[in-house]
Amino acid sequence: MRVLGVDPGLTRCGVGVVEGVPGRPCALVAYYVVYTDPADELPTRLLHLDRSLTDLVAEHRPDSVAVERVFSQHNVRTVMGTAQASGIAVLAGARAGLPVQTYTPSEVKAAVTGSGQADKAQMTAMVTRLLRLPEPPRPADAADALALAICHVWRGGTRSKLAAAADRVRRGGAR
Repeated sequence: MRVLGVDPGLTRCGVGVVEGVPGRPCALVAYYVVYTDPADELPTRLLHLDRSLTDLVAEHRPDSVAVERVFSQHNVRTVMGTAQASGIAVLAGARAGLPVQTYTPSEVKAAVTGSGQADKAQMTAMVTRLLRLPEPPRPADAADALALAICHVWRGGTRSKLAAAADRVRRGGAR
């Protein structure tokens, strides 16, 4: 399975692509950080992010997209930009007809490090180790995007199967 992970941000948006199967080490395909200029108008920044993510989806042809779920922060301005970038990432995947899954930061941390309370340094170290990289991906936005992709490879398949089973039960066709 090839997964494109997105750590949304309006100024810096991390993108990571990995391949793998649940229970096995993943392999790095690529990682990027899409930058927008804070001096630009919001529509211009969102358009640049949309075009960049659409191009990366087309280039890497993932099977699915994993996006960090926006959580409440104290800085409303920051959370608004992150939410807008998240929406663009979800749209890029949906537009390509791909399944899109969101994960909370603690879900990603737990999947990658074994602890939902891991800090940035622990996350980066584990991503580096899990992908057998010679050096840590920089900046941290790229490492976070790779962690999202790894999380989806390892947990997404199980989550999808559970959702499909629950849907069958709702329709009266449990097996």
